[in-house]
Amino acid sequence: MEHLARGWPLTHSLPLSAASTQHLQNKGQLTLTQTLPIGRSRKEKPSVTLRFGCLRGTLFATALAFVTTAPVLAANDDIKATNFLLDNGMEVVVIPDNRAPIVTHMVWYKIGSADEPPGKSGIAHFVEHLMFKAATINHAAGEFDRAVAEIGGSHNAFTSQDYTAFYETVAPPALEQMMSFEADRMFNLSITDDDIKTERDVIIEERRSRIDNDPQAVLGEAVDATLWQNQPYRIPVIGWMQEMEKLDWTDARAFYDKYYTPNNAVLVVAGDVAPETVKALAEKTYGTVPAAPGLTRIRPVEPGQNTKRTVTLTDARVSVPNFSTHWVVPSYRTAERGEAEALDLLAEILGGGTRSRLYQQLVVKQGIAAEAGAHFEGTMLDASYFSIHGSPRGDAKLADIEAAVDAEIARIARDGVTSDELDKAKDRYVRSVIFAHEQQDSIASMYGSTLATGGNLKDVEERPDRIRKVTADQVKAVAARYLVSDHSTTGYLLPLLPNTEN
Repeated sequence: MEHLARGWPLTHSLPLSAASTQHLQNKGQLTLTQTLPIGRSRKEKPSVTLRFGCLRGTLFATALAFVTTAPVLAANDDIKATNFLLDNGMEVVVIPDNRAPIVTHMVWYKIGSADEPPGKSGIAHFVEHLMFKAATINHAAGEFDRAVAEIGGSHNAFTSQDYTAFYETVAPPALEQMMSFEADRMFNLSITDDDIKTERDVIIEERRSRIDNDPQAVLGEAVDATLWQNQPYRIPVIGWMQEMEKLDWTDARAFYDKYYTPNNAVLVVAGDVAPETVKALAEKTYGTVPAAPGLTRIRPVEPGQNTKRTVTLTDARVSVPNFSTHWVVPSYRTAERGEAEALDLLAEILGGGTRSRLYQQLVVKQGIAAEAGAHFEGTMLDASYFSIHGSPRGDAKLADIEAAVDAEIARIARDGVTSDELDKAKDRYVRSVIFAHEQQDSIASMYGSTLATGGNLKDVEERPDRIRKVTADQVKAVAARYLVSDHSTTGYLLPLLPNTEN
């Protein structure tokens, strides 16, 4: 493929993609903290739970120094990941998996909404939309879509706070074609004024659909803006409406030119393909894209949490009240060794499913909750959060659920957890890693999200062993240290009752 000198020619004559107006989605997955990636509507994002994504690791430059062409053992002995660097600094990870004649090709850019300049919220997601049109100097808008459809493949993209990714799942013979398209739009994106207007309208409608029309999502934005006092995680991935409306060609071009470069990207290829084949194709396609000046991700530091805050939304569309409490905690990248693993197991023991303490106590034994759970999001570049949530059942009040949840947290912080429940939590966790290997997009996402947030292959591959080494004392310690009610933010979503309308 020929790569022209990077520019931004106006190509007003390019046709609009017929698919360009189909980018709305609301999968009902937005949590109170709205941390799920904003993605495309055509296909669900990879099914992996990115709980393994942001492991303890190093910054971008150091991560590159770790790469090697020597195979290393993956979590599953049958799958051995290898990695190498192209001359332009693009890191490539290959995960051979010959169980089926398909291949998943993912490009992860180390850029997300938390890297956006002030006043330009939503620009990362906006550029993702523009990239997905794939109008370039060499290809008209929609040509990439048609090529994928003709070979029976699928493709999509998503944006999170810390990274933006594009991926295709196709038959192995089509891998070079996918690489050529992706490498082309990495460097030769060509956007018209009509593209800008159309896609801006699309993301604005997406915001109305996913956020403004969903009380849970509206509350989630308010909780995020309250929980994070200094971190850009307080700004929604999709952006604030008044800033989205002003995003323009100049904003998009500046963001694209700065961040969409090979040395700011990780290519992950998983499937029925040999590493040497991927290397040859990567050098032929991505290898011709010139590197840009290196980037350093500079993020504000979150101050210590020292207050208890609450956010309440009352809405006529709400039938059952619920609440969620959030604490700022370290992520895998920022935690002391063993703490993030202990937080993951604490979430599993406290609220990780029907066998968890919250579910057994509140739903099964006391019968006061319709649902209750806990979550630790370890996949963040900077600090992260731990949350618990619940909603009442029958005559129970929201206060009853909160009191019962507080009692369970206090019990763990005071008495710890048993060796039996810790062992079972470890087994469930490690099994989830093994099951993730059953899907190409899951295993590719596991590596991609880790490397896009400063980790390396070992962070993924050694994860099961690090989970197995967590002690009951460590779980007790993180509960006592971080789940302090005076340092929390709680969101309440309440129905609008007749006697409260005025």
